[in-house]
Amino acid sequence: MDSGRSSPYKSSMTLPFLKMHGLGNDFVVFDARTTPLELSLAAVRAVADRRTGVGCDQLIIIEQPRSPETAAFMRIRNADGEEVAACGNASRCVAALLMAESGHDGVVLETKAGRLEARRTPGGRITVDMGAARLDWREIPLAAPADTGALEIGHGPLNHPVAVNMGNPHAVFFVPDVDVVPLAEIGPVLEHHPIFPERANIEIVQVLGPARLRMRVWERGTGLTRACGTGACAVLVAAARRGLTGRTAEVVLDGGSLDITWRADGHVLMTGPATTSFSGRLAPGLLPALP
Repeated sequence: MDSGRSSPYKSSMTLPFLKMHGLGNDFVVFDARTTPLELSLAAVRAVADRRTGVGCDQLIIIEQPRSPETAAFMRIRNADGEEVAACGNASRCVAALLMAESGHDGVVLETKAGRLEARRTPGGRITVDMGAARLDWREIPLAAPADTGALEIGHGPLNHPVAVNMGNPHAVFFVPDVDVVPLAEIGPVLEHHPIFPERANIEIVQVLGPARLRMRVWERGTGLTRACGTGACAVLVAAARRGLTGRTAEVVLDGGSLDITWRADGHVLMTGPATTSFSGRLAPGLLPALP
């Protein structure tokens, strides 16, 4: 190689990242604990683009903790660039990174939705306490008072969802067969329903048994994804509220299964894998999109 030319592989101006996923719900993860990182909407969209960027459902930035009792602050940006408060699968991924770094089997993360306690199970999976499920209409939030156990909304084959907030708003619809519902068409309509001032994640659920649920999801700001951790939590809470399951169930998503428990104190525990796919550096061609 001509030593007089700079190599894009060695550029100090590029940003290192990790590509991770939880059951196929994938993330580009940046560590900004040493050097702060501010990304514009355009920058996030450029990185998330699956044709010209790295490609991801969400972009995650690990920042310095706001409190000495926590290990780090986790900032979450959807593929459309908007910031959101919670992401269950990303929480497991970041927790796995921080536990590997510290050598401990437990960690506390900070998010805009609050603190999340995570621990490594004997089988190597990660359990995260996602906090208490919020069920009041003001907490979802909804645009007007309504029964969150059966909202008077619908579109096509989907009607009367259960509304749950797990750090972000969810509308859970129960159907006989999730595979025949055109979720890619219906999802964006319901995401933007006027009753949801902050939009909503849309889940469709099929009851497979008293402790097993099949779920598909349309995530606000992202679209169809193979898994959604907060969505799986919302689905279990919704099924238990309807009397369709107990307070513990396996939730089967397109990318695999999560074990969810809704404790008596209202907190929801999510257990599943966290996987690192590869590491890399953003090529200089993406840098013009950065601020």
